[in-house]
Amino acid sequence: MALQTVDWAFIIGFFVLSLLIGLAVSKRAGKSSTEFFLSGRNMPWWLLGVSMVATTFSSDTPNLVTDIVRQNGVSGNWVWWAFLLTGMLTVFVYAKLWRRSKVLTDLEFYELRYSGKAAAFLRGFRALYLGVFFNVLIMASVSLAIIKIGGVMLKLTPVQTLLIASVVTVLYSALGGLRGVLITDFFQFAIAMGGAIGAAVVAVRLPQVGGLHSLLTDSNIVSKLSLVPDFSRGEALIPLFVLPLAVQWWSVWYPGAEPGGGGYIVQRMLSAKSERHAVGATLLFNVTHYALRPWPWIIVALCSLAVFPDLESLRAAFPHVASNVIRHDMAYPAMLTFLPTGLLGLVVASLIAAFMSTISTHLNWGSSYVVNDFYKRFINPEADQKKQVFAGRISTVGLMILTGLLALLLSNALQAFQILLQVGAGTGLLFILRWFWWRINPFSELTAMVVSFVVAVYLQAIHPHTGWSPISSHFQLLIGVGITTVSWISITLLTSPSDKKTLRSFYRLVKPGGPGWRQVVRDAQQDGEPVEPKGESWDVPEGLLCMVLGCFGVYSALFAVGYYVYGKTGLALVLSVAAAASGLFLMKMWKRLKMQK
Repeated sequence: MALQTVDWAFIIGFFVLSLLIGLAVSKRAGKSSTEFFLSGRNMPWWLLGVSMVATTFSSDTPNLVTDIVRQNGVSGNWVWWAFLLTGMLTVFVYAKLWRRSKVLTDLEFYELRYSGKAAAFLRGFRALYLGVFFNVLIMASVSLAIIKIGGVMLKLTPVQTLLIASVVTVLYSALGGLRGVLITDFFQFAIAMGGAIGAAVVAVRLPQVGGLHSLLTDSNIVSKLSLVPDFSRGEALIPLFVLPLAVQWWSVWYPGAEPGGGGYIVQRMLSAKSERHAVGATLLFNVTHYALRPWPWIIVALCSLAVFPDLESLRAAFPHVASNVIRHDMAYPAMLTFLPTGLLGLVVASLIAAFMSTISTHLNWGSSYVVNDFYKRFINPEADQKKQVFAGRISTVGLMILTGLLALLLSNALQAFQILLQVGAGTGLLFILRWFWWRINPFSELTAMVVSFVVAVYLQAIHPHTGWSPISSHFQLLIGVGITTVSWISITLLTSPSDKKTLRSFYRLVKPGGPGWRQVVRDAQQDGEPVEPKGESWDVPEGLLCMVLGCFGVYSALFAVGYYVYGKTGLALVLSVAAAASGLFLMKMWKRLKMQK
């Protein structure tokens, strides 16, 4: 494989387009921190939804899916498919609440919802913990994928790959702010999706694969095709299906699928024109992310089993790549080496686009935390808009440097995914309930954060060296969820809630409603400070019904596409009808939700 002139034209053209977009919007982005981090709160739902999808379409995602399919089969993807439940919960319950809060970042929520020095400390600490530590870990995982792609397809060293890919990303992110990121994401998603589909078509036609029928009847691959785990194999059923659907989706904080919303998903909601646009954007993201996008990656992953059946075959094919980097996730870029001229350049550009869209979002999001929730809040409260934008640009560069250094230490995508799940284990339920239970306070959040981190460090770094029996990853997750949840609930009941003024102010602004706020509403009424308009009903039950319908429809669509690929047309048609019926019913239910247009 060697890139020809036309291939390089695609790649260089994409870099130039990204830089031009950054330059075109740089003047507007530099006007204020609201423009730089939220695009003036005036973005349409379709652009925000596509941006969310582009961000989660990172260069490590195809590698992660390939890693999962090669080791656990197609059904192994339930470890992330299960996050659709929290995604739909965010769509129909939390999106409008976030938009009503009018905060600049989701961390600003802490001093809106809680009171006292503990709330201020929580905001500042989380700014560095999430915006720097956690964010850099995520970006390093994404950067690891581009390192493998550069090594396999371009024969570049890790340092060379990071330097080339990062410089352009940092430039347009620092210049254009969120508006530049959103516009670039739109083009990046189109390129990335086109490249993924093209790669799947070529992979199926390879002589080693022999076409779709040969692939699906290969004795080494048939066992990998099921969309649900074998229910007779408890050792696979529990970690790959039961645990994600029963526990993981509501209990674990994971970027892009945070229970109750968070991070860059909230950033997109806050930049929407209205509550309705915020909900529409998040719905578009979840439908596209789960129902439409996975199958090109899955097809390539299955084909890779026919071409590179084990790690030894990968090592033999790429002797110039360091052995510690060769894992199952490397099979995806390895399959791309068979692409013809022209399409090869498009696919390489698509993978670079996937990398850049994710990194640019995380840079802008992390920078918003550093500037708004740490620098402006604690270091320089009097900083004017120009100083805030300048600080945002400087922190963007700093985050990228830290990311590059950490990326050189990781070895595979699934490793980083499991670390992220474990660190966030047990915090999810708190993020869901803090909107609807007045007793939750900053000490609840601090406890959840500290305990989950300590448990993760013990299970991931200390326990393996104690000489005791190893603990499987799914039991580690259950241990983390159990200890963390019991800890933060106990602290909640043992400590005082936030003061009345803060709670009432939050309720008036956000209007969460529900039985969890009944005492606050009653006390405010008795004090002559009513917080709830008369006759206003609580629409969360309707939101939960919409969540169920949305999940049923998206899963039906996901399975329908899979069965079309497998040639099971009858079953695919039934599921297609189910998906369409769910969509129609959902549209009717949506009208009952109270949202500003």
